[in-house]
Amino acid sequence: EENIALPVQVIHAVKLPATVTFAGEDVPLDDPEVRERLDREITVNAYWQSSTIILLKRANRWLPTIEKILKEEAIPDDFKYLCMAESALDNVSSPAGASGFWQFMKATGTQYGLVINSEVDERYNLEKSTRAACKYLRSAKETTGSWTAAAAGYNMGNAGVNRQQSLQGETQYYRLLLNTETSRYVQRIIALKIIHQNQKDYGYYLTKDDLYPELKYTIQEVSSAQNWVDFAKQNNTSYKMLRIYNPWIRDYSMINKEKRSYEVKIPA
Repeated sequence: EENIALPVQVIHAVKLPATVTFAGEDVPLDDPEVRERLDREITVNAYWQSSTIILLKRANRWLPTIEKILKEEAIPDDFKYLCMAESALDNVSSPAGASGFWQFMKATGTQYGLVINSEVDERYNLEKSTRAACKYLRSAKETTGSWTAAAAGYNMGNAGVNRQQSLQGETQYYRLLLNTETSRYVQRIIALKIIHQNQKDYGYYLTKDDLYPELKYTIQEVSSAQNWVDFAKQNNTSYKMLRIYNPWIRDYSMINKEKRSYEVKIPA
């Protein structure tokens, strides 16, 4: 019988929603340039299945903490997707030295109140780095005039956005010509929002059991010097687990000569 060549796979173009907003601000989908940029980012992320499925699993673990802090700080909930775009909800370090979920550089992190030294690096403390990001975004909104431009400022610096606004005589984000990285960045945030909120439309069928559970822990205040290996043993856990729950701990011990107080999570 004849060998009928079947297609290797059937691939459909992604469909864009009829209307899209970011942080309560409309995305002008009637502008072909904006539409095509968003189409590119949704396509890339919808079809980058391995990365996106891991991101959706991690979202279940980490977004509740981020959402709670954004709400307390009066920052639009959509900025959790900026965090997704920055780090894929992982404590990564970029070649330039940006670190943690929110990818703070050392100087910016310190400026926004994070302790960063050889013993402790609070860029890896989700609660503290999220609050620092909120402060940054609040000032970015004041400087650039909109939440969408503030998201661009998170990528290229607020001064960079302001400079382009004055050079181009435009304040509105979607009317600005920006570098490729920043132009893709904001649309990637929006694409992740669309995929996360409409998972099945993009082919992602995850059950509750597929998702990573939130970490359960108790908190212990520590304000003295510590040998973290001994501390872990005293609390019926391992140094490895202590570091997984407290990635801001950066060494086997802490002298803590400033006698700062730290909240240490003990795995439940």
